Amino acid sequence: MLVLSRKAGETIYIGEDIEIVISEVKGEQVKIGIRAPRNIDIIRGELRQDVSESNTEAVITSLDLFKKL
Repeated sequence: MLVLSRKAGETIYIGEDIEIVISEVKGEQVKIGIRAPRNIDIIRGELRQDVSESNTEAVITSLDLFKKL
């Protein structure tokens, strides 16, 4: 993992197409903006975790129903 220090208004580039902009730093909260092509999905980590857990539960439920047949 690369760890960088940035101030408000500064940017970080990932490859040629993705720009991370530090919008605001207030206490322990940092607001960032992300400029990326529309074909790149951007999702918060906690949402990705929730979706993964929901998908796992759905598969388990489906298997349980299938076993009852």
